[in-house]
Amino acid sequence: MIALAALVALPASTLAASAPTSGGTRASLRHALLTSRELWATVDVCNPPDQRYWVGVRGSMPGDGHPRDKMYMSFRLQYMDTSKQWVDASSAKSPFVAVGTGASARQGGNSFKFVRGVSPFTLRGVVDFQWRRGTTVLWSAARTTTAGHHNASDADPAGFSAASCSIG
Repeated sequence: MIALAALVALPASTLAASAPTSGGTRASLRHALLTSRELWATVDVCNPPDQRYWVGVRGSMPGDGHPRDKMYMSFRLQYMDTSKQWVDASSAKSPFVAVGTGASARQGGNSFKFVRGVSPFTLRGVVDFQWRRGTTVLWSAARTTTAGHHNASDADPAGFSAASCSIG
């Protein structure tokens, strides 16, 4: 089961205020987007008492400063297998979801519910990001979850941010 978390607008990004036109400007904007402190992913829900067996993944992405552009996120979970490799959980992936215009930074999230397993397992999230103009993908990126994003909206408990989650 997948439940989409609420979207939250953050303060306006300090990136360029218009769409790139020249190669240099386009490359500079791409670099600014992909290295921005506003581009991150985190586990914001990890089996809390009020949401048993739920894992939430949240992402943040900077706006490109162009209000006609749209920003999208897709969320997926990975589990650590017995050989200590991260593997995509085939039933824990969302489609791309529009999170807002390119005018400012945005957050989005997705939660996944698991049936209690026999033994514990470790999960992490991956967020895929896209900046689009119409149907054209201008830029894309992916980030695995990291800790320390205490401004993640809708975290449970408030302020929770982790790189991974253990359930079992």
